[in-house]
This record gives sequence, C-alpha cells and structure tokens, in this order.
Amino acid sequence: MEILVYGITNSIILSLMSLGFTLVYSISRVPNFAHGALYITTGYITWLLLNKFMGFPYPLAVISAIGITCVIGALIYRFILIRIRGMEISEIIATYAIGLAILEGLRWGGLRGMTFTLPTFVAGSMDILGINIDYQRIIIVGAGILTFLLLYLFTHFNRVGLALRGIAQDERAAMMLGIDSDMTAIVSLAIGSGLAGFAAILLLPLGNIIVEAGYNVLIFAIAVCVIGGLGSWGGTIVASFIIGFAQILTEKFLSSHYTMVVALLAIIITLLIKPSGIFGKQKELEERV
Repeated sequence: MEILVYGITNSIILSLMSLGFTLVYSISRVPNFAHGALYITTGYITWLLLNKFMGFPYPLAVISAIGITCVIGALIYRFILIRIRGMEISEIIATYAIGLAILEGLRWGGLRGMTFTLPTFVAGSMDILGINIDYQRIIIVGAGILTFLLLYLFTHFNRVGLALRGIAQDERAAMMLGIDSDMTAIVSLAIGSGLAGFAAILLLPLGNIIVEAGYNVLIFAIAVCVIGGLGSWGGTIVASFIIGFAQILTEKFLSSHYTMVVALLAIIITLLIKPSGIFGKQKELEERV
C-alpha cells in the first residue's frame, strides 16, 4: 500500500514537472531547456513577495509569480527564439544558456542554503489505505488530475487551444488557414512557462527553493518526455508513472540517492530500445540507417 500510494503521488509530481516542457515542444517544436529555471524563478518570486512585502496575500503572490513567469516565457520566444526557430541545435543551446543564466544569476543574487521555503497550503496529514500522507501531497494529486482535465478541455473546445492543436498537427496547413505560427509559439511558451510555475507552487512547499532543484526538474522533464515520446501528452503521463513507481521501488529497496540514476538509466534504455519513445512519432533507428 505504501508503494501504491507514494508511487501514484510521485508519478503525478513528475507529470506536473514535465507537462509544460511537453506542451511547448508538441506545439512549437522548441525544446525549452530553460524549463527548470522558470520553475525555480516562480518559487523565488513568490518567496520574495511573501517575505519582502510583509502582509502580501499568499494567493495573490502565487498568481503574480505565475503571471510574471508566463511573461518571461513569452519574451524568451519573442526576442530570442523567434530568430533561431527551426535550428534545433541553436534552440537547445539558446534555451539552456538562458536557463543557466537565470539559475546562476539567482545563486549569485543570494539564492543559497536551505532558508528559502514556501508554506504548505494546508498543514497536517491523514491516513489513506493505512498510509499516513500529508495534505499537501493530496492537494498535488487533485490539482494534477484537474490540470490534465482542464488542458484537455482547453485544447479541444477553445478557439485558442484548437489553434495550438492545429499548429502541432500540421503547421503548414494551419498557417494556410490563417493561424499565426509565431503567435501560437509565443502562447505555447507562455502557457508552458506558467505550467512550470504552477508545478513549482505545488511542489516547492515539500522542500526548499534551491538552484539545484531547477536542474533536477529539467532532467526529470527530459526523462519523462524522451521515454513517453517527445511531444506526446499521453506518453508524458505513462512515462511519469513508469519512472515514478521505479523511483519509489528504488527508494524502498535500495536508497533515495539512486532516484536520479533511475531517470538517467531510463533515458539510456529508451534510446537504445525505442528511440522515439513509447508514443513518439519520430523515425526509428532502423528506418534512418
């Protein structure tokens, strides 16, 4: 029961970490390697609003931080990525450099140590199937499921969401119908950055706001997307559960120090066996040889 409960919780956590990365790549085909930096930026902005502006309401601080992160994501595409879009290596280098600059800039600015924390939404815990679990993790599971549902409704029944789906499925055909490719890319970067920020608000109360967490989130997001298939939302959820349960089993029977190793090994094994991922549509190795 402990493996089941914490395996589901860990899987939802991984899917929340990866959802923004997957959304950006599936729509604009831009691998946003600044994803982890935007995650930490949201948490740090929230902390600043709560601690440097005493009396600032927590909900307003959360909304403001996520909004600022959305704007940062949109600006990254508008002033940098728009000039190199379609140049895959340049996109990777540029986004990673942006993320590196943000994270190390935060470290240089004083984001060090374990003193930066966010309060939990609700204190306390309860028993589920005989396993004691805190309310924050229960909120994470509920918020994760609700996020998946709302994203599905947005991309299937909203005009903007349908435009994003159109660009993701066939960019040239969508442009012929009058959909602006660059504008949808800006929207996807903004939403993807907002999802990274939303994940930070939910998950950072479980730990500390540290620069290293940004790098870890990026690695987990890449692992989930590679295993599930780049650009596949369904693959992201399936891969999150595979890695999530694998990490819980590793922590249970070996040590928590090996959880990152599990993610990296999963990437290597996937690239060796099925390079396109579980639900990926890229060409397999034998098709390219």
